[in-house]
Amino acid sequence: METPKNEHFRDSISTVNSEGKRSWVFPKKPSGSFYKYRTVVSYILLAILLASPFIKIDGNQFLLFNVLERRFNIFGFPFWPQDFHLLVISMIIGVVFVILFTVVFGRIFCGWICPQTIFMEMVFRKIEYWIEGNRGKQMRLDKQPWNAEKIKKRVLKWIIFFIISFIIANVFLAYLIGSDQLLTYITGNPLDHVSTLISLLIFTSIFYFVFAWFREQVCIIACPYGRLQGVLLDNKTINVAYDYVRGEKSEGRAKFKKNENRETSGKGDCIDCMQCVHVCPTGIDIRNGTQLECVNCTACIDECDHMMEKVGLPTGLIRYASEENINKKTPFKFTARMKGYSAVLMILIGVLVGMLFLRNEVEATILRLPGQLYQHKENGVISNIYTYKVINKTTHEIDDVSYRLISHKGKIETVTHQNFVVPKQGLAEGTLFIELHQSQMKKEKEKLTIGVYSGNKLIETASTNFLGPRSYR
Repeated sequence: METPKNEHFRDSISTVNSEGKRSWVFPKKPSGSFYKYRTVVSYILLAILLASPFIKIDGNQFLLFNVLERRFNIFGFPFWPQDFHLLVISMIIGVVFVILFTVVFGRIFCGWICPQTIFMEMVFRKIEYWIEGNRGKQMRLDKQPWNAEKIKKRVLKWIIFFIISFIIANVFLAYLIGSDQLLTYITGNPLDHVSTLISLLIFTSIFYFVFAWFREQVCIIACPYGRLQGVLLDNKTINVAYDYVRGEKSEGRAKFKKNENRETSGKGDCIDCMQCVHVCPTGIDIRNGTQLECVNCTACIDECDHMMEKVGLPTGLIRYASEENINKKTPFKFTARMKGYSAVLMILIGVLVGMLFLRNEVEATILRLPGQLYQHKENGVISNIYTYKVINKTTHEIDDVSYRLISHKGKIETVTHQNFVVPKQGLAEGTLFIELHQSQMKKEKEKLTIGVYSGNKLIETASTNFLGPRSYR
């Protein structure tokens, strides 16, 4: 089936030319009210992103994703491997939130919140504008031969890009290994931590490659979120959209002519100035409708409003609007689909909050030593050997820890010390023996309940199985 003439733009992405080569995007420097708001939001998010690994709450890093040691801190709450279900629910909540946000507001997350967009548009592009100038100057610099001016500007830009990439890599590493560990590496001898230094340089190279060369291709090619739009968006979703009804009218777009009455001529309000295309960071024409490459950054809204003001036409030709709002002037409504996603999100948040309140700060496991049978002792006493592990999720150590039988009369002896200490955000492990008299056994496998005490305070309970001879059933 042949593609309609006005739909040929969907046959290829905007950053690839007719020869199949990379079409470099030189966006015009944006300006306007939306850009000012986005700048404020971006710098707040950047501050949070850069500061989070170094903020401590009750001694816990605000955000930590230590995959190697399987330790995670989210908003100061420590999560251990035993809390993996909580981490999974948190991730599901994040996914459902993004889905709900997309159903209502389209791909606004990409333009306003995504770290890739924030770093690219608010850090690296600003440096590029400062060194190389605006769109026209950048295009001329790209075409001119490698003379002294071009070498000076490009090398300066690349050096600054590399330094910022190195800083980002350090912050990224702080999320993975912890800020305290990172500061120890920074202040120490680099030769003592060669593997960490190599990892840091690899991360730096990746960030440099993304922001110096790959750039908007991350959003267009690598990121799967743009492809989810086809599933999540509908004609009621609010997007950055071109009002084709007003922009085209009966005669379509036309260049602006002074003292022309566009109402009587039937010409649309779009004056075909191409400024919305020139300012787009992914190089698309928003007038073609919703597209994979659009990240809802609002740069085209600001630029179009500027042009409308200059020619004396109403602003809002490109604006946040749904397809129904443009075509039928239907106001926004919270649909059943949106209510469904909201209900699921509220339920998941409720479940997570409940689990956080019910979560124990101390967790103990006691397991029979594999391959070991019970032992007969004097006076009808039966003994089983176990391994134990006590995890302390708090920021203070727990001392004078001991085990006591709750469900049965018997004796517990640890191999090393009867009482031990569990370090803060750490664990204590070892071996212990449990002894029961044969009169306590009603069957060959008894389920025991064991209390974990700090002094005389019960801090946790654990259960395990105790084996004995079949004849004692």
